[in-house]
Amino acid sequence: MTMPKNVSTLIWSAIGGAVLCMAIGFTWGGWVTGGTARKESASAVRDAVVVALAPICVDRFKRQDDAAGKIAELGKASTWERGTVVAKSGFATMPGSKEADNDVARACAEMLASPPTPKT
Repeated sequence: MTMPKNVSTLIWSAIGGAVLCMAIGFTWGGWVTGGTARKESASAVRDAVVVALAPICVDRFKRQDDAAGKIAELGKASTWERGTVVAKSGFATMPGSKEADNDVARACAEMLASPPTPKT
């Protein structure tokens, strides 16, 4: 078997093709590194937990005495303070936890402060 005369051209073409393939894959192909994949999956898990627990917080908040008055007070608070108000109420503290979850408290406050959507 004989080697082609331009082996270096062949090697550099292969390297260039590999680099081009990686550049296209990472920019337009949706490829990510392992670290990015872990961060994105942890964020997705966190978002799912908040989505699952916020309605529980809303239900617990609405079941308290004078819930309408408390919701009106919550509506008067600034949007930045609403999560803190819910967290201090204790309804964003899930059973088994010692302190309120700030993300759940914020989501709960948003749900409580937003007007109910009409059912069709």
